[in-house]
Amino acid sequence: MNNYETVFILTPVLSDVQVEEAVKKFEDFLQQKGCEIVAKENWGLKKLAYPIQLKKNGFYTLIEFKGENDIVAELELTFKRDERVIRYLTTKLDKHALDYAVTRRTKLKTEKV
Repeated sequence: MNNYETVFILTPVLSDVQVEEAVKKFEDFLQQKGCEIVAKENWGLKKLAYPIQLKKNGFYTLIEFKGENDIVAELELTFKRDERVIRYLTTKLDKHALDYAVTRRTKLKTEKV
């Protein structure tokens, strides 16, 4: 199993319920394919660096998961088919990126407390 993290941007015209529903859809997809979801972060509505499909904002979400090599292609195909997703990026985490992700998560937990 490899470690991956995916960031996707949802269209800003969605309500909070619709955003949660879309994120849940992708989480369920990963779990059905046998992936283990390590962490999920909702970054909220952020301004885009440049307009995408005439939109200047988007809902950002990061999901970190463990899975097999072929899951990335299937996940990205699911992103392409969903009209709510305006951009996505999935990266494989090496040992340094994995260490950084763990550090970032623990830092976020301590800031929230």
